[in-house]
Amino acid sequence: MKRNLVLGSARELGTVGLVAGLSGAYAGALLTCSSMLSAISKDTGGSVNLLLTVVSVVFIGMALYVAAVVISAGVTTVIAGRLQHIATLRLLGAKSADLRRSVAGSTARICLLGSVIGVVAATAAVDVVRIVLVQQGHLPDADYPWLSVGAPVAAVAVTVVAAVAGWVGSRQVLKVSPADALAGTTGARVPGGRPGRLRIIFSMALIITGTALFALAMALGEQGGAAGFLVAFVAACTTSTGLLAGARFVLPGIVAVLGRLTGVDAASVIARRNAVTDPARTTRSTLGLFVGVTLVVTIASGASALQTAVAGWHNITTTQRHEAHQVLTVASTVTITVGVVSSLIAAIGFVSTMSLTVIQRRREIGLLRALGFTGAQVRSMITKESMAMSAAAAASGIALGLCYGSAGAQALIGNQNNGFVWGLPWLVLVAIVVGALAVILLASQPPARRAIATSPVTALRVDA
Repeated sequence: MKRNLVLGSARELGTVGLVAGLSGAYAGALLTCSSMLSAISKDTGGSVNLLLTVVSVVFIGMALYVAAVVISAGVTTVIAGRLQHIATLRLLGAKSADLRRSVAGSTARICLLGSVIGVVAATAAVDVVRIVLVQQGHLPDADYPWLSVGAPVAAVAVTVVAAVAGWVGSRQVLKVSPADALAGTTGARVPGGRPGRLRIIFSMALIITGTALFALAMALGEQGGAAGFLVAFVAACTTSTGLLAGARFVLPGIVAVLGRLTGVDAASVIARRNAVTDPARTTRSTLGLFVGVTLVVTIASGASALQTAVAGWHNITTTQRHEAHQVLTVASTVTITVGVVSSLIAAIGFVSTMSLTVIQRRREIGLLRALGFTGAQVRSMITKESMAMSAAAAASGIALGLCYGSAGAQALIGNQNNGFVWGLPWLVLVAIVVGALAVILLASQPPARRAIATSPVTALRVDA
């Protein structure tokens, strides 16, 4: 089966390949740097090499998780906009399972190409930087590998994750019957009845269990030892799973509330309606950004809470306090950088999803123009829709990240604190707000310009 009959044009799938390329570049750079450090520290034994490998795998896993969310959302959005084409294929005898296999295979091929290009480009860039640093005397002249042995594995891992994400992203949408697809329904709205209730019950059970585990972790932290932090990690995984499972029941509501703050004019009203008309699309658009912001804020909040706690300790010397601050600063900088890469991947996914949804609503926008909407009103409508969705993702991610980070710090060193210490990384929070504004502009202005450039008559000729 031809790929373009199912997934659409290369332009629609460009973001999927770009996300895979960024993930591959990130993995290639991280593994190459790890190999360099291993070459420098090879005289210290295998323990350092093992630690670097474990850290690299964990960091790459974090980025792959966000990439999987973004790729799944991107594939779902593309397919949702092509339901009538897919319905025709179904009427001609194509089976839903065959279409899903085609989607997974096509997504894997696109992402394999992107990940290989990303790995090769990042490895070459790191090698060039390493050569310059060695020549300038900033790095010792050691036997550095040109390519990490884990780089091909990383490219394969990105491809496998993309294939699974493509399968998952297409599964719900391709369940729609040909009759519903030809009628224009998306087949991706919030499920009602028993499946919806079961999802809510499952989500609430995980959230309540995770919250109880956080309380246990902080209680263990008061007694000292590493058990509290391990329990906090399990608690974060449990609550995160519950939140992701029930995100479609929560995020659209937050988007609706924040959308009311954009105004009461016609453009604002339509923007609010568009932002929450399809809760599944709203969730797909905001989920990756929500995960990325939560990851960054969790790391920054935990580091800030630890810094604040260390500053209040009276049983250590000034020198020890200074050394602890230095170690925490370096560790938080590295981990926040990792989180920023994941957030960048999520932001690209959000921008792409907004662009695709605007393209898929050309007929609606053409009708608004024909009814008297000006170009400025169309631009305002798309901008406010993007604003409501990105603000919901950022606000939710910040709130959850502050809770995660502060609770994790309390579980780690609660026995040395006087009460609960909140980690408030103001610089990181300001940077997230600025980044959210940039995402809003990138997600709204280019598609708005394309929408305005299309004449109402041309837009109305597009099949609904």
